[in-house]
Amino acid sequence: MSDPLIESKQALRAQARAQVAGLSSEYRAAAAAQVVVSLSSRPEWARASSVLLFAPLPDELDVWPLVELALMAGKTVALPAFASASNGYVPRRIVDATADLIAGKFGVREPAEACVAVPLNQLDLVLVPGIAFDARGGRLGRGKGFYDRLLAGARGTKCGVAFDEQLVHAVPVGRLDIRLNCILTPTRWIET
Repeated sequence: MSDPLIESKQALRAQARAQVAGLSSEYRAAAAAQVVVSLSSRPEWARASSVLLFAPLPDELDVWPLVELALMAGKTVALPAFASASNGYVPRRIVDATADLIAGKFGVREPAEACVAVPLNQLDLVLVPGIAFDARGGRLGRGKGFYDRLLAGARGTKCGVAFDEQLVHAVPVGRLDIRLNCILTPTRWIET
């Protein structure tokens, strides 16, 4: 028997991935630069003394400059590191955006195991990648639930970052899907 929620998520994933795949590298770079400028000038960024950021995959907005900005501003900077024991992500603090990172399980840069874990309840701002987002805070990830499990314990502002093309009318959500507080695209800030 098929699950309609899973099927609708798979269909939306394919559609959203096709949209992003059609974006030129110039467009992607300009969009990423705009998101970095927009977020770094927002009060949510200014107020945050601790942030959970991410190392982008090739089909995600390249927000890596925010890591450098946060470190230069003296913020506590954490990135998700995959923990096999819990089959999920653990935020780990980095102090050097190069030396503290290794190639992780999924080919994504992540903090080495020697980096100190940061409790989720100590993070003021959590940036979240995804495949598709909606204006009600719905987020469609890659389908393994890693970020949803991570976000379940976060108390800070949970902010999705996306290309405008990743915004959809409605993301199908289930009981384990965590809604975001806001979505930032190159042209919009959406409070949810």
